[in-house]
Amino acid sequence: MSLTVIGLNHQTAPVSVRERLAFPAIMLAEALTALGSETEIAEAMILSTCNRTEIYCIGDAATVIHWLSGYHQLPLAEFSPYLYQFHDKDAVQHAFRVACGLDSMVLGEPQILGQLKEAVRTARSQHTLHQHLNALFEKTFAAAKEIRNESAVGENSVSMAAAAVKMAAQIFPDISALNVLMVGAGEMIELVATYFAAEHPQRLTVLNRTLARAQELCSKLNAEADARILTALPEILAEYDVIVSSTASPFPVIGKGLVERALKQRRGMPMFLLDLAVPRDIEAEAGELNDAYLYSVDDMVNIVQHGQAARQQAAAAAEKMVASKVAEFIAWQQTRSSVPLICALRTQGEELRCKAVAKALRRLRKGTSIEEVLQRLSHELTNSLLHAPTRALNKDSRQHPELAEAISLIYHLHGQNRQR
Repeated sequence: MSLTVIGLNHQTAPVSVRERLAFPAIMLAEALTALGSETEIAEAMILSTCNRTEIYCIGDAATVIHWLSGYHQLPLAEFSPYLYQFHDKDAVQHAFRVACGLDSMVLGEPQILGQLKEAVRTARSQHTLHQHLNALFEKTFAAAKEIRNESAVGENSVSMAAAAVKMAAQIFPDISALNVLMVGAGEMIELVATYFAAEHPQRLTVLNRTLARAQELCSKLNAEADARILTALPEILAEYDVIVSSTASPFPVIGKGLVERALKQRRGMPMFLLDLAVPRDIEAEAGELNDAYLYSVDDMVNIVQHGQAARQQAAAAAEKMVASKVAEFIAWQQTRSSVPLICALRTQGEELRCKAVAKALRRLRKGTSIEEVLQRLSHELTNSLLHAPTRALNKDSRQHPELAEAISLIYHLHGQNRQR
């Protein structure tokens, strides 16, 4: 079984495809357990964000793809053209690039590293992460921290959260005169709410399934904000000019009909709706309504690319650092993989030594001279240690000429062969 990454992201698939293969947080533990039960999968971790769904595993790629199809009840033909696969060294490089933000919509953005760490924590809690993937991600996180600190890849970036405010300002120039509604209370909403709070909107409200979590988020904002339960959405939606939604719901929480009723109550006042969730929170058909300006994650590309040119130079330096770190990891991994063989070789050598010493002691007890015992001990020990390589050369060197080269290298015989 090899290290494999299978996934799709904002570069290979539109949000309409990504949302069908997404794993909302409430489904992730169950999905990992199901994937881990596959006989061809030894270890697994699932990373699912608004921009990507990726499965990192020690196992068979075909098994993973067919499992994805079955789990999401989605025919292979509908998503396989959007998938990418990486194996072994390429998989390591991809993991490092993702952690550094080099594969993100916003080049160098820091949120992905936190999302990756959370995905690893979830996999560990479900016992689907073991020796190989644990080693990979420990090295990945260490490399990402070093590369981010030593390169400028994350500087001058426009985050998704900052872009949300810029997009709203294109429709409503004065944010301070607006009523802003946040639907959800996760990490993304917290970031967006922080940016909107800095603009001091007229009203800022956080809706969430649990009121306590909404209240907790409101307390973190440097602005007045009120918390409401998500079930209040239908009765209050019309009061808000800006709605930003990012929940973990597998189904839309804001339907076209709900938006249509809210717009009628607003009597021609426009409504800006930003859907940052994957799967989407807001029905796409709502964007067809007059005065409804609906945007998804994919619509934010142009804004978040601001400052991209300045970061590209830093990214080139970061890519070189990634290549160096990948080479270090592969070398470390190869050294680590030889440890069991070294242990087995030393164990065998120790067994041969013990047998030879036991024979020598028996001869001494029988009165054999020390000189003769030592001679026979050294002779038998030499024969025992060299028996396996000598037999291999005599038996297999014609079919496997590399054996002779390997044994010459191990016993430093190249110079002696040339002299002869």
